[in-house]
Amino acid sequence: MLEISSKSNLLEQKNYKYSLQDVEDPNLYREIYSYDTVPKVAFNHRRVPMNMPEDIWITDTSFRDGQQSVDPYTVDQIVELYKLMSKLGGPYGIIRQTEFFIYSKKDREAVEKCQELGLRFPEITTWIRASKEDFKLVRDLGIKETGILVSCSDYHIFKKMKMTRKQCMEHYLETVRLAFEAGVLPRCHLEDITRADFYGFVVPFVNELMKMSREAGIPVKIRACDTMGYGVPYTGVALPRSVPGIIYGLQHYSDVQSEMLEWHGHNDFYKAVVNASTAWLYGASAVNCSLLGIGERTGNVPLEAMVFEYASLRGSLDGMDPRAITEIADYFKNEMGYKIPVMTPFVGKNFNKTRAGIHADGLLKDEEIYNIFDTKKILNRPASVMVSKTSGLAGIAYWINENYELSGDEAVDKRDPIVVKMKEWIDAEYADGRVASLSNNELETKLEEFSGGKFRRL
Repeated sequence: MLEISSKSNLLEQKNYKYSLQDVEDPNLYREIYSYDTVPKVAFNHRRVPMNMPEDIWITDTSFRDGQQSVDPYTVDQIVELYKLMSKLGGPYGIIRQTEFFIYSKKDREAVEKCQELGLRFPEITTWIRASKEDFKLVRDLGIKETGILVSCSDYHIFKKMKMTRKQCMEHYLETVRLAFEAGVLPRCHLEDITRADFYGFVVPFVNELMKMSREAGIPVKIRACDTMGYGVPYTGVALPRSVPGIIYGLQHYSDVQSEMLEWHGHNDFYKAVVNASTAWLYGASAVNCSLLGIGERTGNVPLEAMVFEYASLRGSLDGMDPRAITEIADYFKNEMGYKIPVMTPFVGKNFNKTRAGIHADGLLKDEEIYNIFDTKKILNRPASVMVSKTSGLAGIAYWINENYELSGDEAVDKRDPIVVKMKEWIDAEYADGRVASLSNNELETKLEEFSGGKFRRL
């Protein structure tokens, strides 16, 4: 049957309605996931159209998924990070929501203290066990939306839950009914979607959710969870690993609107960020992230990364304040004792720091040559150098100017006698067997000595 599509305004074949396939044996996609070999990427060369939503945004799981992989945050730490997240997201709420546990007294205290701040964004949501008592708790806290776990691969349905697909679907639908009865908007977390039978279970299940939503007059959100990081962003890749295919299929075959569709990914195969961006490009309005990417195993999509992905795709930060990213990183390091790997983009100690003398020479002439963007303006982190045996005269001169905030006529260049003297001392250090980089404290002490006090230790 042909009908005019309201999306494309073209004659299209009416969508086939997929029915639940209640199989006796689980579909574990053994040709892709054989377990004793690296998972394979299969192609079927089927392409789906890009469909960037009019509005896209970021959601956060730092206080839920993030907290599961580190020492639990204190109430004060959660409140401070929540405030910094609000500052980062800006007045238009590009960081739209953040989710909390509410199991314990401490969890609920953190929620209540964040609520007392009266901040519009990020909106506080929860993640709960699927029980009537928990739905009531969500409602009593004045929270409008909660996440519910609805695992969708046969790995979980058959192996963990010990159910058939039909039994599992009925269980999930009854759980969503409890949310409706409590007047809470359910956000269904389709766990392990990149190993699920998409047309045999996922689409039929989501179709039933959408039907229930229409009947109840309460929206249902769908979070597509790449729980193991198996998602692949490539054009023409086959399901169940295709990120474009998953997003397109949920919209095309289950009528999930962009604003109700969210991507949650993990970084097991280094694809968390590109998969999240792909989800945006193909129709999901929301991507779920955590601060610094902290999360289960290899972590979640780093929230700070998606701030820059947003700006790259939209051409604007739209009110976000990325300087708050540096404040967040400093808070994790200085107040929480969290060790950020030094090479981590945007937040690591060395992300805009060079050791190579030839790079430092370029920075000295024009930092744009070797810096990704104006990191001082955008992140409040000026480009810098680490002085070592390969820094050369240019690296030493750049370090002096950057460390002592010298510019114009006050700046030293690589031919300055004090720079030459410092290099001679540094060369002697490494000739004597040193291998480590020099600390700021060492450099400042020696510079003060060589300059007769002109450069005083900071």
